[in-house]
Amino acid sequence: MFERFTIDARAAVTGAVREARQAGATTVTEEHLLLSLLALGALDPLCVERATVAADLAASRRRGGMSRADEEALAGLGIDLDEIVSRIEETHREGALSAPEPRRRTLAASLRSALGRPDPDQRHFPFTQGAKKTLEQSLRIALGRKDRHIGTLHLLLALLSRPGTVAEVLTDHGITYTTAETTLAA
Repeated sequence: MFERFTIDARAAVTGAVREARQAGATTVTEEHLLLSLLALGALDPLCVERATVAADLAASRRRGGMSRADEEALAGLGIDLDEIVSRIEETHREGALSAPEPRRRTLAASLRSALGRPDPDQRHFPFTQGAKKTLEQSLRIALGRKDRHIGTLHLLLALLSRPGTVAEVLTDHGITYTTAETTLAA
């Protein structure tokens, strides 16, 4: 499937790996794909600011990945998600519901780096199931549009078509499947 990706789409996927590494994550997620698309300027015609999107993604991670719909459902049961997050962070640490902290650099990793040898963790960086499904969905979208290649538009549309935090954050910024398709396909 990767052979169908345009140069820009390939750059977005490899950029997602770079985003994950910079964040200290252990896997590549849909968020990293979105941040990579933003870094490449693929969403510039939609007037989206990377800093505000990144802040919204971080706020969602702080809530343990709970969407606004989840928060509203809990509120309907009389549960205040912000109160729960605050109590957890008081007991443990700020961001305790976020992804696990990055692993510390070991002596072996420091020696490999000093000798100019690649870190084994750097050779392979796994994609989460959601990120894999997004890449598969981008292929389906390209085929459905009768496009021969998968571009950054297809990656964005795939992110928007899958429920979750990324689609919710983009929608909060006024980007829907339809607006992305009409604005970027023109």
